[in-house]
Amino acid sequence: MPDPAPSAELLRSLGRLARGLSALFWGLPAALVVSVQTAVAGWFRTFGIVPPLAVSGLLLYGLWQMGHFQKQERPWRNALERAKLLALVNCGLCPFLYWWNRMPANSFFSASVVALAFSAILFLFNLNLVLARLGAMLPDETLRHETKHYTALNRGLLAALLALTAICWFLREAPHLPPQFDGMVDCLRQSSRWALLFPVLVPLALTMALIWKTKEVILNSVFGAE
Repeated sequence: MPDPAPSAELLRSLGRLARGLSALFWGLPAALVVSVQTAVAGWFRTFGIVPPLAVSGLLLYGLWQMGHFQKQERPWRNALERAKLLALVNCGLCPFLYWWNRMPANSFFSASVVALAFSAILFLFNLNLVLARLGAMLPDETLRHETKHYTALNRGLLAALLALTAICWFLREAPHLPPQFDGMVDCLRQSSRWALLFPVLVPLALTMALIWKTKEVILNSVFGAE
């Protein structure tokens, strides 16, 4: 006997879920490129704070679209709400990238950029929790296994990156350190703009791959894509 056709409400929620995943897939690399170039190179100086706000808003929009799916599932909703909160924090802090580029000596702007870096890593960490909850709800055993494995790997990498970021910030800001740390501090000051960029690329790429895989499973299994 054939499976019953999905309801119109379920199809609408799955359509919004697919749109939200697409927004996240394109928004994550765009946010990384725009944020780094706004803070370091000033590529988007002509547009002021608009580019970082736009890409941060795209991520928030993607999560908002995903919120229409399975509203009754409490673990899924809790993970999604935490990610939305961090996305909102990122929206509030991202203008400081532009202001810090204009006035890098301002200590308040510098502290705000550091807070944004922590918030962005936490956002990616919680986004992997969202993907793990989502994969557990979708009827695809392969996706469920891959999502569980790779989101756990990503969370471990991001936790290590958070610890590394905290250590680097402490070594740079600590007023009195033993002389044997002087060489390490000088190295961090010279490479601080790039030292924490490359470790985030691996979990970012894995997260994007999981988002794409999840969207493809939804399209293939529900909407009948070949």
